[in-house]
Amino acid sequence: MPLIRTAKTESGIVRGLPAADPRITSYKGIPFAAPPVGKNRWRPPQPCDHWKGEYAAYDFGPITPQAVTGKNKDNIYTREWWVDDDPCMDEDCLYLNIWAPAEKQTELPVFVWYFGGGLQVGATVEMEFDGERIARRGAVVVTINYRLNVFGFLAHPELTAEAPQSATNFGFLDQQFGTQWVKRNIVAFGGDPENITIGGQSAGGMSVSAQISHRKNEGLFRRAVIVSGLFAPAYPDMFSLCVPLREAEQRGKRFFREALGVGTLEEARRVPWRRLLDAALSWTNAGLWPASVDGAFLPYAPDRWYLHEDRVHCPVIMGSTDNEFRLSPRAEDDASLRTYAAKIPGLDQARFLAAFTSPATKESIRREGDVNAIAFAVHAAGMKAKDTIYAYEFSAEIPGYDNPGAFHSVDLWFFFETLAKCWRPFTGKHYDLARQMCDYLFNFISSGDPNGLGTLGECLPYWPALDSQNPVFMSFGDVVKPVQSPASSVTRLLLDAYLSSGKS
Repeated sequence: MPLIRTAKTESGIVRGLPAADPRITSYKGIPFAAPPVGKNRWRPPQPCDHWKGEYAAYDFGPITPQAVTGKNKDNIYTREWWVDDDPCMDEDCLYLNIWAPAEKQTELPVFVWYFGGGLQVGATVEMEFDGERIARRGAVVVTINYRLNVFGFLAHPELTAEAPQSATNFGFLDQQFGTQWVKRNIVAFGGDPENITIGGQSAGGMSVSAQISHRKNEGLFRRAVIVSGLFAPAYPDMFSLCVPLREAEQRGKRFFREALGVGTLEEARRVPWRRLLDAALSWTNAGLWPASVDGAFLPYAPDRWYLHEDRVHCPVIMGSTDNEFRLSPRAEDDASLRTYAAKIPGLDQARFLAAFTSPATKESIRREGDVNAIAFAVHAAGMKAKDTIYAYEFSAEIPGYDNPGAFHSVDLWFFFETLAKCWRPFTGKHYDLARQMCDYLFNFISSGDPNGLGTLGECLPYWPALDSQNPVFMSFGDVVKPVQSPASSVTRLLLDAYLSSGKS
């Protein structure tokens, strides 16, 4: 039987190439929407045109316009992921990539991935997202490009007046539109449109939370994977990637006036994309372009999806690495700690203050008030959500001259089993761990349960679902095993306050 290298989509036939393993075909750079340029800038994605003949899906499409830092060895993320300091970049960026078994198969589970990068940077071209190893287990893997920063998350009163139901959050709309394309077309690649799992890491994990928060996505996917993607407010001044729509609209007005020198949306849509990007990066008010609670796509901040019944209900894998997003109160003595505690809604201030040494110092407050923000969110979700949740913590020793610890994002090499593409001197134990983590992921996207057999035919160590009364996380370290994950007294108090506070 010949190996399959073409597939017929709704827009035409695409031709792929053999992956490193020729039993897998990779289709890269398939357009799933019309170019978001000109009149389509800051609009929801539109259907793409049909093409004649075969579309050569041989290489990744352009990445979304963004800051490119180059090979900066002082930045762990640029030296980890970026090997190209002059990537192909264009506003015409709505493309997706597919890895599928080349032998004819049907009804394979489908895994749709949204990359991370703070909603500001990132791309499907990053080598850790190669879907081949997951596809070799018998799945179809899809990675979706989406608009970022000012291109994907600008808000402005004129946009709201023009299209109240799709006034902003264009990056999330791209993800949704791409996933809908997958549901309509994935049969041609051997996938089952009724067995789709969405996943993402960091801002990609937040994106998964956003898709869960959008109730109209019911039926679009069956389960979700949130890797280091929850930023629940353990402390009131915690960083957020989501703001109220009106706040974002006013920022958009200032940006038009101060950075672009335009007065209307029509004028802004005529600005060349490179000038738009440069203006967004150099504007004195520059910073992150966050998502907006617009009342349409996002009815509430997505980091609180588990507090709301009005959402997509599905099984979820969620977790974090050990050395990421650790927070403590911004205080340096007893007086400032009391002032800080007063800011936290619903907090039993006497119990909170009793958890700290007195007299308090900046060092003791940091040590005793330390909270892993994502682990905090996982605990909160486990205590509140009614859906099945499988929690994990990643604590493997990571080699390299920088001695980085289990830093934010490093588990991507393991879940995708792409360690061989990394510069780090991984050894046998790391490859064994990656095989098991990828096995768990494959089992979950197949059935909604990570447990079962691994690729060596062995029964994987049992991963229990999260129990709010007895929280057990799967520990991915030198030994893979379930571990008790007790929260500190400070974390427990914060959880009580967070879960009893409003559902905004």
